[in-house]
Amino acid sequence: MLIRLLRAYLRPYSRPIALLVVLQLVATLAALYLPTLNADIIDQGVVKGDTGYILRVGAVMIGVTVAQALCSIGAVYYGARTAMAFGRDVRAAVFDRVQSFSAREVGQFGAPSLITRTTNDVQQVQMLALMSFTLMVAAPIMCVGGIIMALNQDVPLSGLLLAVIPVLGTVVVLLVRSLRPKFRSMQEKIDTVNRVLREQITGIRVIRAFVKDDHEQARFADANGDLTHVALQVGRLMAFMFPAVMLVVNVSSVAVLWFGAHRIDSGDMEIGALTAFLSYLMQILMSVMMATFMFMMVPRAEVCAERIEEVLGTSSSVVPPAAPVTEVLRRGNLELRDVAFRYPGAEASVLRGIDITARPGQTTAVIGSTGSGKSTLLGLVPRLFDATSGTVLLDGVDVRELAPEAIAETVGLVPQKPYLFSGTIASNLRYGRPDATDEELWHALEVAQAKDFVEKLPEGLDAPIAQGGSNVSGGQRQRLAIARALVRKPDVYLFDDSFSALDYATDARLRKALSRETADATVLIVAQRVSTIRDADRIIVLDEGAVVGSGTHRELMADNPTYREIVLSQLTEQEAA
Repeated sequence: MLIRLLRAYLRPYSRPIALLVVLQLVATLAALYLPTLNADIIDQGVVKGDTGYILRVGAVMIGVTVAQALCSIGAVYYGARTAMAFGRDVRAAVFDRVQSFSAREVGQFGAPSLITRTTNDVQQVQMLALMSFTLMVAAPIMCVGGIIMALNQDVPLSGLLLAVIPVLGTVVVLLVRSLRPKFRSMQEKIDTVNRVLREQITGIRVIRAFVKDDHEQARFADANGDLTHVALQVGRLMAFMFPAVMLVVNVSSVAVLWFGAHRIDSGDMEIGALTAFLSYLMQILMSVMMATFMFMMVPRAEVCAERIEEVLGTSSSVVPPAAPVTEVLRRGNLELRDVAFRYPGAEASVLRGIDITARPGQTTAVIGSTGSGKSTLLGLVPRLFDATSGTVLLDGVDVRELAPEAIAETVGLVPQKPYLFSGTIASNLRYGRPDATDEELWHALEVAQAKDFVEKLPEGLDAPIAQGGSNVSGGQRQRLAIARALVRKPDVYLFDDSFSALDYATDARLRKALSRETADATVLIVAQRVSTIRDADRIIVLDEGAVVGSGTHRELMADNPTYREIVLSQLTEQEAA
């Protein structure tokens, strides 16, 4: 997964990568050449007392060092730019795929996990790419080059490398194998901490209302403790790696000095050659240490890449049409023909055999007990879900054949839980129609019975809105969401229990104003409150996902026991009549 992800998103940057490889090659070769020059200075200059030779070779060393520094700077520059561009592209790809998800896929992954995958997981793979460009490219060149140069200095002493390198390799492989499952567990624990924290921040009012502060603190402490426990296990393994590698390095240095001293004493080796050999040994072992550091990052990056690929490899159940219809007649005719819907893995369908027709100039209401499928039915129209079977038609065209833009222009949805974005009242109202004028915004607010409280705000339309609309009341949030839909001026209005937070007087004024504003549009209302829908032209009664009644309020009161039971649970006989 990791290799596939890197290959896919680094392919556009093949030229910068090729350039940085060349720069790393030149810089590494320069670093490998320096010990040989130093050995020459010792053997040919210092030992023989030739100051001119020392100055000449020293000048060459300075030139080689400058070239190495310049190439290293260039390699790091291109490596950093490429790695950051890679991270940007992967984040954009994950975001685009999540944007295409239906409510089903979002629920499958969960919002906290999707946030972690888009941020933390991408960052881990991005860091691996950066370290690969700055360390991993140079490590094999330095290792192979160091071995060759060490052999050039003294072949018998190079036999030590046959013992040192396999020991280091074994240590690295064992530790990496232990780290991989722990890194996967760590990412899952991060998901859990994000989920618990997100729930507590979002539900702070509920927590305070039920005085559950201690309980929530314990929940977070458990999640945080689990993450800490796994992180400590990872930290212990990583902490063990560097002492183990340094032990091998230091023992190797002592062995080189021991055996090298004997070879110098016997006249088989020069002092400068021993110094150069020791430098090459350090370079070889340092390259192995760089590779070790990289291999420590690989397990976590691999786990993160798998989680990213899970998102990128998941197709939305709401599939865009191959040849979308971009224009409809814009009359507002809505029809559901024998529609059924079942959630993945569910034993029974949420909806079955639904036949509903809604016409322009009419208000069609849907009522039913909790869990009867009212909100799910409404979600089929703007394709938040796709019907398992049957057809949803908008002006005679199956919504599955319409372009998303065409659906958005025709349908205005006010969801059951209205969401406002951080910004201002004006930016939220213009969300579906950026070119709306201030006069149109004020008109929409007036119809939605929100003009009074907006006018009282010092900033008016420019009053700030916090994320989710948390700085306004539930009723104000509902009215602003209704105004946002009115600004769009769609042909079909879908109100999903959008009046539940309003008092009866405001509800009545709002419905009266809406009836004038939407006189030529198709209105489909889902509601629990009978008073909200009793004046509708047609009322659909749902029970356990099926239509069990249809008609006006009077007709249903007379011959539909399900509707009558719902009404009498809220109103008296006299009020219902």
